Amino acid sequence: MKLRFLPILSLMTFAMHAATIQKSDFGKTPDGTAVSLYTLTNSKGMEARIITYGGAIVSLKTPDRKGAMGDVVLGYDNLAGYMGGKAFFGALVGRYANRLAKGQFTIDDKTFQVPVNDGVNALHGGIRGFDKHVWSARQLPGGALELTYISKDGEEGYPGTLMATVTYTLTDDNRLRIHYAATTDKPTVLNLTNHSYFNLKGDGDILGHLVTLNADRYTPVDAGLIPTGELRDVQGTPFDFRKPRTPGERIGQTDEQLKLGKGYDHNWVLNRTGVAAGALSLAARVEEPSSGRVMEVYTNQPGVQFYTGNFLDGTEKGKGGKVYNLRGAFCFETQHYPDSPNHPTFPSALLRPGQKFDTTTEFRFSAK
Repeated sequence: MKLRFLPILSLMTFAMHAATIQKSDFGKTPDGTAVSLYTLTNSKGMEARIITYGGAIVSLKTPDRKGAMGDVVLGYDNLAGYMGGKAFFGALVGRYANRLAKGQFTIDDKTFQVPVNDGVNALHGGIRGFDKHVWSARQLPGGALELTYISKDGEEGYPGTLMATVTYTLTDDNRLRIHYAATTDKPTVLNLTNHSYFNLKGDGDILGHLVTLNADRYTPVDAGLIPTGELRDVQGTPFDFRKPRTPGERIGQTDEQLKLGKGYDHNWVLNRTGVAAGALSLAARVEEPSSGRVMEVYTNQPGVQFYTGNFLDGTEKGKGGKVYNLRGAFCFETQHYPDSPNHPTFPSALLRPGQKFDTTTEFRFSAK
């Protein structure tokens, strides 16, 4: 079924199989480009609000054990916050999420240089990554919102014109599904993820959340947070979350890797042995004891970056004027490993013409 949009309406609601979608205005960029806000609501009252600027999740309301809805992601009240913010709250990041050493990579014996914006390294796509562009939006049947962005050949130094499509679907069993797809007309590197900051309490620090990571190994980093190339066993280290542990239990330990990351800011190598190619498997689980909220992360990506808000320092003021302090949220960025193009032993992040980048991540919410 094809949905036709009527230009005379400024507010539109469509009934979907799993959720309703409501569209409203969220301001304009300085060049006059309109930014829209889409509110997805399922039959149980769970709500996801997404803007076309950076495809950012600006609000995600989920029930606690008493059924009370609470917003569990950090963000801003207005477009100016997202345009001026540096923390990537809720945004889609690319063309290469996470870090590239010295902003360089080589494809077919040709070396490419992209802008560096994190010391001597490139982070989350460069000076103006995918998070700083307005995406085209289309509502789909089944409670889904499709966002599309065309990244031109040479944008931020990356080769190839890339067509990226990200589809957000809110299901009636309280899953927020994010499907990423992309094609290119020249060989390029690609790593797409969503950079939502979660706090299942809704406020305060996240040090008491119970975290489980389905990973036996992680990728240790150097002083620039670039992977050394080693896949290190988590056994006997503060990085062992194979059984539920709180970040606060060991984040202050004297550990070289924790010092380098100023806390947890590392990629875990997900256990996918025996999992069919393309199938989703458990990456992480978080439980917040006081609210009872539980979030599970399922993905078919090879890695996940667990980040504990180490660079939140109280200078970012978010929704309702709330100040976001150190350890005020955590991120689970499903991904290819950081700096993969420069590590031949890592899973390849190379995308060639005729191939399709196709990955899915689900955030599944419940209450205990």
